[in-house]
Amino acid sequence: MKKIISFCLVFTSMFAFSQIGVSQTGSSNRWTFGGGLGVGFGSNSSFNIGVSPRVGYRLTEDFEAGLMGNFTYQTSDYYNSTMFGIGPFANYYFARNFYLGGIFQEYFVNYNIKQDNGYKFNKDESALYLGGGYMTQIGNGAYFQVGLMYNVLWKENQSIFSSGLMPSIGFVVGL
Repeated sequence: MKKIISFCLVFTSMFAFSQIGVSQTGSSNRWTFGGGLGVGFGSNSSFNIGVSPRVGYRLTEDFEAGLMGNFTYQTSDYYNSTMFGIGPFANYYFARNFYLGGIFQEYFVNYNIKQDNGYKFNKDESALYLGGGYMTQIGNGAYFQVGLMYNVLWKENQSIFSSGLMPSIGFVVGL
């Protein structure tokens, strides 16, 4: 059961961290806004939805830092869960096609196992994702990003996630 729940969390987090950032380059506005949305369906009547808003500030033309949050809700015939996360992020862009980044998230998870007489438990977990990726321009100031991050705080058999790896796919506008 833990592997099913963990797979769903990792699958949802892939979409939850897909992001669209919007900024106004060439002006004095250095703020970026964006986020992500993910929806998934699966066997055993499983359904999940994830939302991850973010706000950032371009400290330089190549370095952005900000705050990111996320909310994920999952349900199936066997369980339902909610997960909240919040924390800072930073991205460094170089050669206009590559980026390195880090995200620290503090997750708060509530599980309800439907099969074990409604067994409920809460857990919190810290995650520090480090990684990078490639981005390519798809329009005037718009970029498609693909990358891979790893949670350096992940511990097998202790984490709510089944793996420390997190793929990321998204769009950034205005970098």
